[in-house]
Amino acid sequence: MIKWILILLVAAAVLGLLGFNRLSGAALSGAKLLIGIVLILFLLMLFGILVIA
Repeated sequence: MIKWILILLVAAAVLGLLGFNRLSGAALSGAKLLIGIVLILFLLMLFGILVIA
């Protein structure tokens, strides 16, 4: 999932430089959503609520 976050962040940066602001915003929104999901899963694993074997 971290790989997808990095891909979306690079895509947002490149699209922003090329002037595709709406596509850049969409890629950035997707990256922020995935970052939120990763943080929630990390916190659940940290507190022992979710155990990934």
